[in-house]
Amino acid sequence: MNALKSAALRAGLGIAVVEVTTHLPSEGRSSETYHYLFDSFITPAARKILSPEYAHNVALEVTRLNLAPRLSRDGSSSHGVNMAVTLSGSNTRRLEFDGPIGLAAGFDKNGTAIAGLFDVGFSFVEIGSVTPLPQPGNSKPRSFRLLEDSGVINRFGFNSEGVEKVRSYLREYRQLFGGMGSESIRADSELTEEIEEAVADQEHQDETAGDADNQFAQRMASKFAGYTSDALVWAWNKAMVSKPLSGTLGVNLGKNKTSDDEVGDYTVGIRELGPYADYLVVNVSSPNTPGLRSLQQKDPLQNLLEATIKARDDFAPHAHLFVKIAPDLSKDEMKDVAAVVLETGIDGMIVCNTTNSRPESLLSQNKVESGGLSGAPLKDISTQCIRQMYKLTNGQVPIIGVGGVGSGRDAYEKLKAGASLVQIYSMMVYEGPGVVSRIRHELATLLAENGYKNVDDVVGADNEEIYWKRREERVRRRMQEATPNEKQIIEM
Repeated sequence: MNALKSAALRAGLGIAVVEVTTHLPSEGRSSETYHYLFDSFITPAARKILSPEYAHNVALEVTRLNLAPRLSRDGSSSHGVNMAVTLSGSNTRRLEFDGPIGLAAGFDKNGTAIAGLFDVGFSFVEIGSVTPLPQPGNSKPRSFRLLEDSGVINRFGFNSEGVEKVRSYLREYRQLFGGMGSESIRADSELTEEIEEAVADQEHQDETAGDADNQFAQRMASKFAGYTSDALVWAWNKAMVSKPLSGTLGVNLGKNKTSDDEVGDYTVGIRELGPYADYLVVNVSSPNTPGLRSLQQKDPLQNLLEATIKARDDFAPHAHLFVKIAPDLSKDEMKDVAAVVLETGIDGMIVCNTTNSRPESLLSQNKVESGGLSGAPLKDISTQCIRQMYKLTNGQVPIIGVGGVGSGRDAYEKLKAGASLVQIYSMMVYEGPGVVSRIRHELATLLAENGYKNVDDVVGADNEEIYWKRREERVRRRMQEATPNEKQIIEM
């Protein structure tokens, strides 16, 4: 018995030392140590050892298994700034985001790691692009790192498991974590018993750390006469299976390579996946599907958006609908896109996709590869494209900005250019998954230092004329919605 007590004391002392030096027992995957391990060792090692596509698949699996770093304490801090964002769409639609930083489409193409991605710290996650029928995409190799430029070129070509398989993943996610479509799933008599078992298992997991390894840890800990059992279970729960985070879910839709019916393809995606999505994206800007970008021309785009808006209204009336555009449009083409977006009343734009251009500053030998360029070389191109589309739409159409975001400063610049929200993806290849927490922390710090109280207050600040008109509109709207006491505060 004395030997057991002595072992228990040593174990407790060891946990205390680890806690003081690393915070792993109390913060687990959220700790600075865990983030440092992934970002400074595992990510660089993966770049050195693994091919780009294989490393991508490994990163996706690590995220799916809830082994990636979680949102850090610093990343959770808002510095007194209201980081929530609300987008108002057509009719009475409102889309809520608890923060402005999300994941761009392309990382989780089929929706297999949604819960793990929210855990990393994304306020919204966009899966896809998803095509109606399964297709393998282009031949390999089809992804290339530009190490000297912190860039990536890909020509995946909409590799997708198809809507039927992705729908099953979305149903599984919604039945476990709730949200759009979960009520209809629960109403399905064939799934009721299965769902109740899943909920019960999830509750049991929350209470006991819920997997075989933890149950084994509990049994082993109990042998130490109760001295270390609670400590070990608590540490495992903190490190690996803490309650997951959640957020807003988007689904990016594409067309099949061999299809001549783009309206039909996007309608299938909306019908089958729309009920489970908070927002949907019509992707007409991938450079890797022949003929796709021609849909950005005025007449084809107008016909497509009118048809997809009707499909959305029929099959997923709750969902916001966005269109994703390319950065390679001419000024006249951008004017046409802006005119169509305003005329059709679509809920927003995602600006922008990867670029076919190759800046002269590129150093990597891989710059000669065909496909879309993303990462740091796209940053300024994307920001300028956001600025132009914001001006052309007079700030009336919400923009999700994406392209080369690797820091809070990068995100801040896109918000000032006119984006209401910002997505990241390629820079995780170079910065690691911990970059999400760093961007959130840096952005909140910048907003606070510049006197902004809300994210919306900085949107479009680069265009002073539109910016001040929007601010006046927001004040009037707040006055209309405010109580008498709140009106006095606003007037002060």
